[in-house]
This record gives sequence, structure tokens and C-alpha cells, in this order.
Amino acid sequence: MAQTNPGFELRHLRYFVTLVEERNFERAAVRLGIAQPGLSQQIRSLEKIVGSLLLDRSRRGVQLTHSGETLFQEARKVLAQTEATVAAMNRSARGESGRISIGYVASAAYSGAVVGSIRDFKRDYPYVEVELQEMELRQQLQRIAEGLLDFGYIRAPAPIPPGVSVEVVLREPLVAMVPAEHEFADRPIDTLARLAADIFITPRQPPDVGFHRNTLQACREAGFEPSVSAIAHDFTEIAALVGIGTGIALVPQSMSRVELPDIHYRPLGDVAVTSDVAIAYRKGEGSPATKAFIAQHRQKISRPVLGNA
Repeated sequence: MAQTNPGFELRHLRYFVTLVEERNFERAAVRLGIAQPGLSQQIRSLEKIVGSLLLDRSRRGVQLTHSGETLFQEARKVLAQTEATVAAMNRSARGESGRISIGYVASAAYSGAVVGSIRDFKRDYPYVEVELQEMELRQQLQRIAEGLLDFGYIRAPAPIPPGVSVEVVLREPLVAMVPAEHEFADRPIDTLARLAADIFITPRQPPDVGFHRNTLQACREAGFEPSVSAIAHDFTEIAALVGIGTGIALVPQSMSRVELPDIHYRPLGDVAVTSDVAIAYRKGEGSPATKAFIAQHRQKISRPVLGNA
């Protein structure tokens, strides 16, 4: 019964390529860290495996046959691809490659927290693909819990689903967004109680979520129950409604960077309530890339700072 030759291994290719590059058995053996007779034996084994002579032994030095030249060119490609594959696997294991899906609310982007954090992460982890999606905060939290989203930037507070962690990364003062014809458009607002007669516009959120909650809490701490019109979808719609005189809004200080016609932003000296940008992610996250992204944020959350516009 005829015996079949075993297939060659990567070491055979590595030995052969090193020999061809060095053009000398002794130098190649030293570079490979093996004995010269052992190298000669491995090359003969490789010739037996491929069924063709690779070296022209009738000439001095290391001279390749036509088959040897073909194998040399292909072997270099195989070894290069193997090294690239191993490097990619190592990057993935260290969280240096992969893909992260990130949700965010637009107001968090205005704060600079989203762009700045992702820019810093991409600088340190250039091989990680980042997918950004603007998304309402409750939808973000639900999709994170379901494993459909890796990470989210939200405006706290919000009900947190089981299995999801939320941590504040930035606290921003609230300012009043008022229309140009408002009596306090160009005057200091020493106390929020001065605005008790106004209608407050908030996003379409329950009273315990995000800006709706911030507005109620700030007004109640100022001693009055606000008249709230929760009819806006996002900040663009809030700004439009304020601009046409429908009401006023309490917004994060970073929103004052957005200059719009007929809109004025006024600081509120006596308001302690802040609008908090928070990160959300799954507890026990297994993806190395996402874990690296979370770790980067956790380094910054040890001392949450008060945002400044």
C-alpha cells in the first residue's frame, strides 16, 4: 500500500523562504535558530512533499529551479497573509479592531462629548470601525439591552433597563432659551421664578426623562409648577417653537453654541439642576473593542466636570 506524503506546514515555507533570501544554508540556519543539517533535511522533506526539486544542486550556491521560483513567490504571499491574519487577531483580542455601533442624542453631540471622545478613541484605535446613529434616548437604552446597539450617549435621567449601566460623563448648567421679543432676551435672569408665567417647551418625553425632568425639577426648586408644553421632537423643533414665540425652554449651556435667528440664551444664576450627558452600555460587555471604548470613558468619569460653553 502506497504511503501518502503529509502536507507541508508553515515552517517548511518559512525555512524555504529564509534559505532563498539568505542564499546560503549556514546563514539561513543561524537566522532560523536551527542546525544546518536540520535545515537541509527540511528542504528535502519539502521537495518530497511537493513532488518536485526546488534547488538546482548541480550549481554552486542556492539556485532555484523553475518550481522553486514559483514556490518562493507564492510562499512569501502565504507567510505575509499569515502574519497579517495573526496581527489582526491580536488587534481584535486587544480591542484594537472590530466594530462599535454607537447611538447618541443630538444634544449630547452639541456638548462635544460625542465627537471628542470618538476622535480620541480613533486616534488610539485606528482599526476599529465606528458606526454612529442619532437615536432617542429610550430607544438607545432598549436596543443596548437587546444587544442591537453597543454604546449610547444619552441625557439623564431615564429609566434604565436590566443589564444596562449608565454613568454621567458631563454635567452642564441649564440656560433659558427665549425668543427675541421676550422681556428677558437682553436682561439678566436673577431667578428662574421670573419665568413662572411662561410656557415651557420640552421634548416629547415622560415627566421622569431627560429635559422634561430637568425642567420640572428646576422650576419646582424655584418655587413654582411650570406650564409645560411637551410637543417638540428635538432641539431643532424646540428652537423653532421658541423662535416663533410659542414658549421658552431650559436647555444645556452647550446649546448656546447654536446661533439661530430670533433666539437668545440667558444664564440662570440660581438654578442648581444640571443637564447630564451619560454613557450607556451593557453590563458584562464581551466585545474587546467595545470594552476598550468603555474603559476610555471610565478613565474620564472619575471626576465628572461642570460643562462650560
